[in-house]
Order: sequence, then structure tokens, then C-alpha cells
Amino acid sequence: MTEKYLNGKVIVTVGDITEQEVDAIVNAANSTLLGGGGVDGAIHSKGGRQIYDECKQIRETAYPKGLPTGKAVITSGGNLKARHVIHTVGPVYGMNGGRDAELLADSYYNSLKIAVENSLKTISFPSISTGAFHFPKHEAAVTASLTIKDFLENDASLSEIRLVFFSQSDAEKFSKHQNF
Repeated sequence: MTEKYLNGKVIVTVGDITEQEVDAIVNAANSTLLGGGGVDGAIHSKGGRQIYDECKQIRETAYPKGLPTGKAVITSGGNLKARHVIHTVGPVYGMNGGRDAELLADSYYNSLKIAVENSLKTISFPSISTGAFHFPKHEAAVTASLTIKDFLENDASLSEIRLVFFSQSDAEKFSKHQNF
């Protein structure tokens, strides 16, 4: 399944985020930035030591207490096909005093902002916070799509934003609930 939105600038597809040939892939990281499970573990595993070392440096300098929820940072892509990895910490659903949607929107927005600040043109996102962080997929679809749409209305420099889902059913659920 591949669906296109916003004049083809946004592509919804099924695949492996670590295999995307784009300027940057987004890592649904945890606050340590040092790897974890799911997407985070896969990116660190395939990307290699360089990503880990750069994340460790970010922790030692900019974010010694960990990357806050909703913020984003950029590293090289290491051994990945993507030239860069943008790491963002999505919210753990139900643990943010009713600010879950706001923090998820921040994760998408800040990742897009870093891509533009680094003159990148193509970016691929996983479904942030919908795995181990238990954000309901239908709610995440609305938040992610509205945030991306609003961002593109104010900044047209990105040529392609891919939303890469692990399963067909997740991609279909996103497409059903998106609000582009």
C-alpha cells in the first residue's frame, strides 16, 4: 500500500524505516538516546557505533539529563542509507497530564524543523509513540497529519515526507484517520 497526500509531498507506505533512502529518518527514541527496543533498537543496530557515539556526545553536552519529550536532535546516519537520523522522544501515553497530543505534535514539528534547518529535502517517519509508548494509533494519525500539514503550509522546502509503517494494518488505520 502506498498513498499520497498534499500533492504528493506526503507518502504513506509500509516498510522498514532503516532501509529508507532519504536525507533523514526519524528515530522514535527514548530520552537516553543510547538505543532501546523497536525502531530505536533497529536504527542503532543497523546504523552502527557512529550514531551511538554522536548520541552519547549530545547527552554529555546538550542534554545530560536526557532528551526531553517532544524535542529532537540530529546525528549522522552511520551505516544507514539515510544520511542523517533525527532522534525525537514521543510521549508515553497517559503520563503527561493531558498533554499527550501536544507533545506528539512537538515531536513531529521539531523533527521537521531540524530537517529544514539542515537543508534536508526528504525525511521518513515511523509511527512515533504508537508502539511501546501506547499512543492510540487513530489519535496519533490525526495529530501527526495535522502537524505535518500545518508545517508544510508555512514551509515548503521539504520535497517529500514519508510515513513508514511496520504493518499494512497500521498504514490503513493511519490513512483512515488522517486529516491532511
